[in-house]
Amino acid sequence: MAEHGGPCEAAEASYCMNGAACYKIPSVLSPTCVCAENYRGSRCEQFQLFSSSGGSGETGLIIAVVIVALFILVALAVVIYCCKTWRQKSNGGKGLLRT
Repeated sequence: MAEHGGPCEAAEASYCMNGAACYKIPSVLSPTCVCAENYRGSRCEQFQLFSSSGGSGETGLIIAVVIVALFILVALAVVIYCCKTWRQKSNGGKGLLRT
């Protein structure tokens, strides 16, 4: 901002809010504010909350891992059921095979 104008004079120093830097630009009638982090608006009067959702890629990866784990559990349950059924049929329906 310094190449476009200088700091505001004492009378305009309170124009910007929430710790923003005030600059007077010759081509602009009113002072210009450079807002501190999390503030926006022409005078930095609006507090802006940022979402910390952590990234959608991470959430997608977690969902994919859960789905794969469930698929593996279902497949394992089907294999166990088929093995028990096959053993019972080969044993004549008398229960488990004896060794």
